[in-house]
Parts: sequence; C-alpha cells; structure tokens
Amino acid sequence: MPRADFLFSLLLIALGLAAAVEAWRMPRFENLGVHPMTAPGLTPGLLGLVVAILGAVLMAGAIRAGGWRRAKQGTVEGRAEGRAVAGRVALTLVLTIGYAAILVGHLPFWLATAIFVFLFVAIFEWPAQGSLRDRLRGLAIALVLAAVIAAAVTYLFEEIFLVRLP
Repeated sequence: MPRADFLFSLLLIALGLAAAVEAWRMPRFENLGVHPMTAPGLTPGLLGLVVAILGAVLMAGAIRAGGWRRAKQGTVEGRAEGRAVAGRVALTLVLTIGYAAILVGHLPFWLATAIFVFLFVAIFEWPAQGSLRDRLRGLAIALVLAAVIAAAVTYLFEEIFLVRLP
C-alpha cells in the first residue's frame, strides 16, 4: 500500500511539526527558576519531532515503492486498497482510544502500555498465512516488545521527564 503510506506520511509530518511548533510556543517558566526538563512543552515537542521524523521515514519508503504516483481511480485494486486502509485506520482508532479512555487510569500505566503495545503488534503483524510456529513466534515477539516498550516509556517519563504517571 505505498500510496496510502505516502498520503499518511504527509499527515504524520504535518501533525508532528504542528505539535512541535505549538510545544515551542508554550511557556517555559525560566523566570521562576524551573528546571528546563520540567517545561510543559518539552515532552509534546519531542514527541512531535519523533512523529515528524517517523513520517519522513515512512514517506521515503513509500516514494521508493512508487507511492507518490496518482492512484488508479475506479480499479478493483484501488477500491480494495482503500477498504483495507480504512479498516486499518478504524482498528488503530479503536485500539488507541481504548488505550487512552479505558486502560490508562484504570490500570497501572506500565501495564496499560504493555497491553496496548502487545495488542497493536499482535493484530497488525499477525501473518495471514503461516505455520503455528510462525504465529507463536510473532506473539512472543509482540510480548517482548510490549514489555520492553512499557518499561522504557515508564522509565523515560518518570525518571527523565519527571512526570507522575497514573
């Protein structure tokens, strides 16, 4: 789906840069002697830059695959790709809203994050075909990623950014 990747990369770059710009405009409270690592715009600004950079990486891959070309309108392949993209976007929204609205605040942050990452990786990387061994390996990888990412994010926010997590 190079065309969808290309279009989505444009959205990611725009959103990431907008977040970084707005974070830069937030008050820094230097006049109050506040530690620079606790400035309210630091985390959103860094996250915005990361989103923009990852959008650029996605764009580079899409361009190499020819995703910048105009899609063939009305073809069976074009409609099938559109339905697949819409389904993946809808599933992404369900997972992320479920994470933010249901898991965070009701479970410890590290556990909510681990569950979200595990489900996201397991669902989107689940092989359409393959042996039981391949599928179990995929679930094991999702579990390891979930544990590592949850621990890293929790450490980063609590110890580096000095943010209390729910």
